[in-house]
Amino acid sequence: MLRFDKVTKTFGVNTAVDAASFVVDKPMMIGIIGRSGAGKSTLLRMLNRLTDTSSGEITFDGLNVTALRGAAKRSWQSQCAMIFQQFNLVPRMDVVSNVLHGTLNRRSTVATMFNLYPDEDIHRAINILERLGIAEHAPKRAEALSGGQQQRVAIARALMQDPRIILADEPIASLDPMNAQVVMQSLRDIHEQDGRTVIANLHTLDTARRYCDRVIGMRDGRIVFDGLPEQLTTSIAREIYGADAGFSEAMTSTQIETTAPSTKAMADVAAQ
Repeated sequence: MLRFDKVTKTFGVNTAVDAASFVVDKPMMIGIIGRSGAGKSTLLRMLNRLTDTSSGEITFDGLNVTALRGAAKRSWQSQCAMIFQQFNLVPRMDVVSNVLHGTLNRRSTVATMFNLYPDEDIHRAINILERLGIAEHAPKRAEALSGGQQQRVAIARALMQDPRIILADEPIASLDPMNAQVVMQSLRDIHEQDGRTVIANLHTLDTARRYCDRVIGMRDGRIVFDGLPEQLTTSIAREIYGADAGFSEAMTSTQIETTAPSTKAMADVAAQ
């Protein structure tokens, strides 16, 4: 399905990603963890083709993603949707129009200039917003929403592309813990209900353990761990984050259960 084969990215004398290799043979939710500067964002940007590789090859179902150019590259980017930390919405535009921007790659220039959308797309956008619990905000300007709500709008825009893969680059880094839980659960639901592969860059070990089927740990551009969440021992966590990270066995095994908000609390946030 998805294969990274010794993928490397250099910026001058600096190596951001160093010979990354892994295979995803079925749809799953994958968390990529590591400190800032570990190469997580560059890895996703190469997959989405926002950044070119320096060497190595990325393939998806036999398609050489690294070789795509022009219209073929844009077509791939519609199949590999990206969600960003800072939402990348149009603040003064209403929510439903922001979601409809997920269809821009298949619309004509005239339709784009005059903001014309088929009724079918409008209804689909509202249905996606309903699914994410924010349909009542459809007519509001994006800037009027909370950070958590804006990130769910960004997720809805990605779903409008009907992608095969969703990439989330630090999707909860700017959110409070409660909204972070709601956003991560939304991504998990998309994987489980739609059968889409979701790959999310995450800072924290406990988030990856709670929501992901598989975890890839990066340090200094290299993949130093690739396995199941329950295999993330304290010693492996220190290898990923550094010996000074201060992990304890209790933190890596029980922090999620003791700090996760209640289902009711999450539902209250989702309804806001």
